[in-house]
Amino acid sequence: MLAALCVGLAGQVGAEPIQVADSRARFEPPPGFGPVPQAVIDLKWPSKRAPRFVVGDEGATTTVAYDIKPHRIPQAQLGEVQEAFTGMMERVVPGIRWVSNDIIELAGQRWLFMEMTSNAVDTDIHNMMLITGLGDQMLIFNFNSTKEAFPQVESALRTSLRSITIAP
Repeated sequence: MLAALCVGLAGQVGAEPIQVADSRARFEPPPGFGPVPQAVIDLKWPSKRAPRFVVGDEGATTTVAYDIKPHRIPQAQLGEVQEAFTGMMERVVPGIRWVSNDIIELAGQRWLFMEMTSNAVDTDIHNMMLITGLGDQMLIFNFNSTKEAFPQVESALRTSLRSITIAP
């Protein structure tokens, strides 16, 4: 079903930078990624916490989800945010295994960087999440792939992650 909804997805977006909603943040998606249809987003993220924006490969097995949420996250409080997110993730994500759970510097500010693998209903997942405060809002990115496909797309995902910029 997911593959049928994604036909024609790849190739719609090149490496043109994408602006995150009406924020100052931008990033370059991996080559060949295009917008993921809402029906696919609803299937992949059935909760009310689904991202508003997602680009992905043709089958949506590898995606970059991004959003601005109405949560204030001061840079000085990222450690507290890290503790809260870590605890929540360990309670709600089945089979979570941490690869990295750090505060990093990117695009001129500090981010919570959480890299993990987990179990989904039909496959295992590899996620790289970035969270930071932007004004009075929270900026969040989720670079994710099936664990099986991750070795083939890892370089493109990490390049896309490093392309994040925030205009002054």
